[in-house]
This record gives sequence, structure tokens and C-alpha cells, in this order.
Amino acid sequence: MQSKDAPSAQERLESLIEQDDDVRALFAGEWFRYRASPSLLDLTWEAQSTCARISRIFYEEPDEARRLFHELIPGAGKDIDFRPPFAIDYVLGLTIGDRTFINKDFLIVGGGYVTIGADCLIGPRCSIYTPNHAEDRERRLAGWERTSGVTLGDNVWLGGSVTITPGVTIGKDSIIGAGSVVTRDIPAGTIAVGNPCRPIREIASSIDQQPATD
Repeated sequence: MQSKDAPSAQERLESLIEQDDDVRALFAGEWFRYRASPSLLDLTWEAQSTCARISRIFYEEPDEARRLFHELIPGAGKDIDFRPPFAIDYVLGLTIGDRTFINKDFLIVGGGYVTIGADCLIGPRCSIYTPNHAEDRERRLAGWERTSGVTLGDNVWLGGSVTITPGVTIGKDSIIGAGSVVTRDIPAGTIAVGNPCRPIREIASSIDQQPATD
């Protein structure tokens, strides 16, 4: 458990933003060079190595794995259930709501703000990407990139192998079909599928789903 004197996740993030230009640019959505930044390399090394450790010990030491999970992600809520392996580049700026379930092979690539609501269902092999590399040849070769945050509302269900691209918001209660690539915002209460992912209809009410009776 975190000691009373230890800084909170928000305090650590604010301190890093104030002290390090690369961290500030990362969370401001400005251009930065990840491969030339010792501080960003250190943050991702720390996060990825802990993810790997959790995945290794999960079935032999489940209590320790869950303790490490919450130590790794201070923004994780209560009663979160997950299955390894998973990999996260950064944990600062990551929020996961209460009772969310994360299935195996979950991946978050890039930093910035990623918010996953409460009671979400994350299918296997789902990925969230926040970085955009520079388009022009010279700047891309030089390693320039910038991030756009991703938000999943409460009670979102992602089917297996869903990919979410930078800057996307998925509204609460929505369902994203398996294999979809989400490149634009999805409204709340919507079923959306495809590549690119598009809404196909609103979610039926529980009354609509009741079996017919004589």
C-alpha cells in the first residue's frame, strides 16, 4: 500500500509535467521525440517491466499480482478483474473505473490521458493507441510524435480484437463489435461495428429483448 507521505498519482504527474518538458508535451498533446527522451523511456520501461512481472506470477501468486496491478495503476478503481498478459506503455494519466473486466492480451500503446469507465467489458486482444507520428518524411525519421487521449464511458463493451485509435471517445453503454477499428467518436447507447467502425443502431431496451408470450 502507498504510504501516507507518498505523493498521489496526480501529484506525481503534476510534478513530472512541471519538471520535464517531454512529459509536459506528452500530456499537452504537443510534439515530442520519445526515442530521444530518457525520462519517457524510463517511464515506459518501468510500466512494461511491471506488466510483464504481473503476467508471469498471476496464476501462482494472484493476490500479489493484483496488489502490483493497483500499485502500477494508481488510477484503477475497486473490484477490477483482469487476465494476463497485458501491456501498458504509461500508467500516469490512466484511469480505470470500478468493476471493469479486462480480458487477455490487452494493450495500451502511447501516453497521455486514457480513461476507461466503470463496469466496462474489454474483450481479448483489444488495443488502445494514443500516438500519432509525424506525416512528413524528415520529421517522422527524426522520431516526432504527439498523443491524443482516449475515453471509454461507463458500461462500454468491446468485443474481441477491437482497435481504438488516437483521440476517440466511446459513449457510455455502447457496444463495439469484434474486430472493429474505431477511428471516430461513437455515441452513447449505440452498437457500432466495422473497419472503420460505424454505428448501426441504438441498443435495444430490456423490454424489447423479452421473449414473446402467448
